[in-house]
Amino acid sequence: MIFSSLFFILIFLPVSLAAYYLLPRKWRNLCLFAFSLVFYAWGEPVYVFLMLFTVAFDYAVGRLLGRFEGRAGPRRAVLVLGVCVNLGLLAYFKYSALFVSTLNSVFSLALPVPGVSLPIGISFYTFESISYAVDIYRGAGTAQENVINFGTYVSFFPHLISGPIIQYSEMQPQLCGRTESMRHVTEGALRFLHGLFKKVLLANNLALIADKMQYFGHPTALSAWLGALAFTFQIYFDFAGYTDMAIGLGLMFGFLLPENFNQPYSARSASDFWRRWHMTLGRWFRDYLYIPLGGNRCSKIKLVRNLAVVWVLTGFWHGASWNFAVWGAYWGLLIICEKLFLQKWLDRIPAFFQWLYAFVAAVVGWVFFSYTDFLKACGVVAAMFGASGGADALGVYTLWTGAPILLLAALFSTPYPARFLRWLDGRGKAGLVARGAGMTVLLLFSVAALVNNSYNPFLYFRF
Repeated sequence: MIFSSLFFILIFLPVSLAAYYLLPRKWRNLCLFAFSLVFYAWGEPVYVFLMLFTVAFDYAVGRLLGRFEGRAGPRRAVLVLGVCVNLGLLAYFKYSALFVSTLNSVFSLALPVPGVSLPIGISFYTFESISYAVDIYRGAGTAQENVINFGTYVSFFPHLISGPIIQYSEMQPQLCGRTESMRHVTEGALRFLHGLFKKVLLANNLALIADKMQYFGHPTALSAWLGALAFTFQIYFDFAGYTDMAIGLGLMFGFLLPENFNQPYSARSASDFWRRWHMTLGRWFRDYLYIPLGGNRCSKIKLVRNLAVVWVLTGFWHGASWNFAVWGAYWGLLIICEKLFLQKWLDRIPAFFQWLYAFVAAVVGWVFFSYTDFLKACGVVAAMFGASGGADALGVYTLWTGAPILLLAALFSTPYPARFLRWLDGRGKAGLVARGAGMTVLLLFSVAALVNNSYNPFLYFRF
């Protein structure tokens, strides 16, 4: 089940909200836990048992960490066990087929390739389970005594399959101390509608252009740029839209979920881009890997090592294919260069060229992200910079028909729409009426698009 489906919008969400607010407060976490399991089982009827195992196992890890308070050796052993089991499950379900296939290819072996499918959202809830154990170990949180409360943290359906990745230390106070109100429900519904618009009206239409361009065996510069730009905006509105919907849903149930995007295509460097893109993932790697490795308070050699480890693993987190490792290494190399010398040069050039560098770097990076065939990705990048001719008939037609959605996507990736909404908020009743009318129109268009079009892809299902 995905948020941008008619079943979720018209049936699952109203039923879950009604059940939640009709129940006494002491039963509301149980209600959320039950509906979250139904939500997950809708798409993963078998792997819901994996989810239940994860909840039970990590709950036990937390209780043991609390029981061994003051005993460094046993606590460290429990922490290592918890992290290893969670990472082991992630490695088996997500990466075992890749590693066995690679061994077979490199060493001419015939090992049986595991035929396991990827449980939806396992990359997200595994990181949250690790956060739980580490935060308790560090003293940043206390172990949950109530397994239902802990199960709500792990399985909470608004952030279950695509984040944002919530660290336990920021979720713990809300599990039993949140405040629900009609204001939260209203603000959450508006935020959900913003995300629905981004996902259904922008990302889904951009996907039609990106998919068409990817069929080209040898694209011209025009076709290569059209495909790369369409995917650049598609993945942003796909993921950021889904995150808006998740944050809005959280508000409806009284939870304040962390922001995950801050207009990343306004960035002026690679480092700045990753301070704005998937911010909760970057924060997770910073707090649980980069800083424990030594962060930037070390020699330049160790700094390069730390950044290289973090970025290769960031790439691998996104998918079980070597192109993701290449993509992570690409960003790691850019950020290492900025840390060592490039940032000083960037600071001396006009802001427009800083932005242009960061934006082109993002577009090129998305090519390596979107093509599992590394050589094909290299061919597309080469075509973008003139290796295969300037234009072709299909590229010109796609530009003519796709220009409106590309321009609209470019506009909505800037700060100006948010500034316009803030301006409306300051206009009193007139602004409120105008905003309400606009959101009603967007809702009608979004629902109509879902009714008339079965093409509703979601890129982050595979992560």
